[in-house]
Amino acid sequence: MTKTVTRDEVLDFVTYSEKRDELRPHFLEQKDRRRVQLGENLYFLFENHDTTLYQIQEMMRAEKIVKEADILHEMTTYNELLGGEGELGCSLLIGIDDPAERDQKLTRWLGLPKHLYLKLPSGERAYARFDPRQIGDDRLSSVQYLKFVTKGEVPVAIGCDLDELSGETAFSEEQREAFREDLSA
Repeated sequence: MTKTVTRDEVLDFVTYSEKRDELRPHFLEQKDRRRVQLGENLYFLFENHDTTLYQIQEMMRAEKIVKEADILHEMTTYNELLGGEGELGCSLLIGIDDPAERDQKLTRWLGLPKHLYLKLPSGERAYARFDPRQIGDDRLSSVQYLKFVTKGEVPVAIGCDLDELSGETAFSEEQREAFREDLSA
């Protein structure tokens, strides 16, 4: 299970702003190792402790959050993105620049989360679990939070079996090593 971010790790936004240039390279490297594109429109960022801490710190900095209740809310929100025991959590961004095209495709792709999977070394597919609150009655949100139960196995690829978006992207050895770290944390 990926270690969640605890309150004692979160810097106030002024201290974080002062240390940001020093801290960012590590956080960005962690994100780069866990980012993958599938096809033309699907961008996944597999989350871990450091990517989550970075997001919390960046939100606090951007919004100048100082109230304890608001800090705890950010922590709770972003910690929910992390995978539990034997699973990987990720954020999915559906990238479509043209607003009219985006609206049309997000309507047509309403069932997309049910068609996303991680391919395990055995060839078995671990389909995504998703938050139904992110899917409307007639349209998909362009940002989705997914979890994949891998039973601790390090996946070899990510794929989609929705006809229009069908395909797979193999993970690099560096990505697989990052997942290995996350699954053993």
